[in-house]
Amino acid sequence: MNLRGKIDFAELTDTGRVREHNEDAIGSNPDIGLMVLADGMGGYNAGEVASGIAVQIVTELAAVGANREARDDIDPHSGLMRQSIVLRDAVYRANKIIFQTAQSQTHCEGMGTTIVACMFYDDKVSIAHVGDSRAYRLRGGGLDQMTLDHSLLQELVDRGFYSEEEAQRSTNRNYVTRALGVEPTVEVEVHEHDVLPDDVYLLCSDGLPDMVEDDDIHLTISTFNASLEVVGQQLVDLANDHGGRDNISVMLAQVNEPFPAKKSLFARIAGWFR
Repeated sequence: MNLRGKIDFAELTDTGRVREHNEDAIGSNPDIGLMVLADGMGGYNAGEVASGIAVQIVTELAAVGANREARDDIDPHSGLMRQSIVLRDAVYRANKIIFQTAQSQTHCEGMGTTIVACMFYDDKVSIAHVGDSRAYRLRGGGLDQMTLDHSLLQELVDRGFYSEEEAQRSTNRNYVTRALGVEPTVEVEVHEHDVLPDDVYLLCSDGLPDMVEDDDIHLTISTFNASLEVVGQQLVDLANDHGGRDNISVMLAQVNEPFPAKKSLFARIAGWFR
């Protein structure tokens, strides 16, 4: 199913005001409704190696998986959509390759990357993430954070040591507890959400929310959403205006109309017996 025209996409990455080079990487495939964003870390230039591998592997494998014939759209074991399984397994594979590269290449030792990726299919979106790169959704005038950071600070919030407001003001927001390439295996968090026309989805590296409050992200998307390119540029400019201490990457998707999947004959027949 080709999603061009049903969903509009825009993306932008910027080095920021402090860092010498950009360790973020972004990639997309509008035909299959895919966006992938990674924020690399570790060693001289190694961060951008890790993020680049992550985006390349996930983009390539997701495209292969999305176009492969399947007997059913739902995995009978996990209950997840086939696209969610494709996305999750692509991130698993990226983790393995990054870890192997870090072990075999001296200049890549200690590298890793966070990742957030989403894939639209059958009026739903699958979101997979590892680390503190985020996904947001603007719907009906409200902005919701769709992912919870895999970070020490978020764990402290979950355990009641910090409130959400105190966490927003904390200077220790970047200690991630999960990343690709650090261990041979990684736990990938995957969730599915229903999609409605006029929804706007934002993927971003931590260089945006570390510099810009959620209320200002909300206001920017609401004000400029007639043009996703303008929204992206305004968000990057805001982060830089507030110091730009890290690389800043944003990816946006705006849903124009429903995109139900055409069911295979097997899936339709199987549905009669459920």
